[in-house]
Amino acid sequence: MTDTIEKKSAPNRETVEVLGATFEEGRPKDVVLGQWRQKLGSRAEKLKYLETAERYWFGKEWYGSEKRKNPA
Repeated sequence: MTDTIEKKSAPNRETVEVLGATFEEGRPKDVVLGQWRQKLGSRAEKLKYLETAERYWFGKEWYGSEKRKNPA
């Protein structure tokens, strides 16, 4: 795959070189997307996966501006 460089005008400048698309067209082959349930064995593993993926809702610790001294 070759990289394409395009020349575009920029504010307060003459022209600049911009790197074009650097990906290959199409979809990935031999990849099954969205089937996380089949990859995990037991119900406990599935629940643990969901709790870590959704730690914003299930977590006891809050991050950033959501952090509170006293729970609501």
